[in-house]
Amino acid sequence: MSKPSVAELRPVVHPAGVKDRRSGEHWAGRLYMREISLRWTRHLVNTRITPNQLTYLMVLAGIAAGGVLLVPGIAGAILAALLIQLYLLLDCVDGEVARWRSTTSITGVYLDRVGHYLAEAALLVGFGVRAADVFAVEGQAANWLWAFIGTVAALGAILIKAETDLVDVARARSGLPAVKDEAATPRSSGLALARKAAAALKFHRLVGGVEASLLILAVAILDLVRGDLFFTRLGVAVLAAIAVVQTLLHLVSILASSRLR
Repeated sequence: MSKPSVAELRPVVHPAGVKDRRSGEHWAGRLYMREISLRWTRHLVNTRITPNQLTYLMVLAGIAAGGVLLVPGIAGAILAALLIQLYLLLDCVDGEVARWRSTTSITGVYLDRVGHYLAEAALLVGFGVRAADVFAVEGQAANWLWAFIGTVAALGAILIKAETDLVDVARARSGLPAVKDEAATPRSSGLALARKAAAALKFHRLVGGVEASLLILAVAILDLVRGDLFFTRLGVAVLAAIAVVQTLLHLVSILASSRLR
């Protein structure tokens, strides 16, 4: 069976709303990864590889990104950034293969969401362990406080996703349809303005996998110049603070909007 062309794939695997959904599609997907993924998908749609198997690979790539951060120096940060790009690629490809084959399933959606939880948490925990200096790069014993702070960042990242996902759970259990994007606007004008300001600054995105991996790479470069782990530890502290604040703000935003009505 011949491979479909990119032109044949695009209208099927990128139907209206996939790349345009601001609340669901990552900026890197819209900017470049969806175009790269099409070139991979066309080689996979006629193979025996299933979308769920691709999702499992996505999860492994994300968890591995956290694991390779134990490699000291710039090498670990580069490997983590590359693995997160692979994670993002597979996150695009699994759904595209499923849509082309018309095999989209609830199981696939569930695995995808679990994968996001695990991968992003693993990256932030790995960042914290990296900051703890478990291999005594600085010549001292490991400082496990930084591993704890990284775990706090990971917990915050998970809770932010859970707060969003639990909106659908609450609505489904109440017999309500899925929430629409416009319902996310807080009913209070003051909260709506604050939400717009936060969305414009986009600081909350730093705890996401792609953004966090780029931050980790940036601080690794700075640490290479400085010769210690100062910027890595600063980065862990910043991400933990963002995660905690965003967890609280996101909860308030949901309760103040029409998403639960």
